[in-house]
Amino acid sequence: MASTRISPLVAKTPDELGRYQKRRRLVLGALFVLMVVALLFVRSARAAEDDLHERIEQIGIALMLIAILGRTWCTLYIGGRKSSEIVRGGPYSVTRNPLYLFSAIGAAGVGAMTGSAVVALAFAILCTIAFLLVIQVEEAYLEENFGETYRQYRREVPRFLPDLRLFRESNLLSVKPQMLYRTFRDGLLFLAAYPLFELIEHWQDVGALPVLLRLY
Repeated sequence: MASTRISPLVAKTPDELGRYQKRRRLVLGALFVLMVVALLFVRSARAAEDDLHERIEQIGIALMLIAILGRTWCTLYIGGRKSSEIVRGGPYSVTRNPLYLFSAIGAAGVGAMTGSAVVALAFAILCTIAFLLVIQVEEAYLEENFGETYRQYRREVPRFLPDLRLFRESNLLSVKPQMLYRTFRDGLLFLAAYPLFELIEHWQDVGALPVLLRLY
């Protein structure tokens, strides 16, 4: 079984990955805005008082909390080191991209705030597709900079969906508080979806926004 020790290798061009990640944030931010705009005109086919509608919303809140805690957990291991080290402990022992995985879970939670399981699933799928495109670019960078060390990691650990049987803990963590705080703060934006969609539902109820599509 592979060791969970963090590789001490240093990447050749960490600024290059930083540029990819900045571009990724812009693309994903634009994707999120587009999805929210689209949802201004989409509504659950179930009545707001329907038990299943409310249950889906509750599941959405749970998914967003999982995303916030999961992303914070990932940052304990990877914060500020993704461009310079191969981290193999904690969440990175079961999937190579746990930050993206938890973000996709959070996206499903945001979609669930509409009370529609279809919208929740669509949010998760769209974000996963966007993440996989970014992952391909990052994988090429990591392979170029870490060579066989990364290729071995890629062979042993799945790209996205986790294999919990592989879980291994790191012996030591080096935490950057600023990165941890920023990740937690950014994660709280998921919870902003709850009052936002409540407001959208109100506007739809009073006719301020037309409902063009109803989904279960």
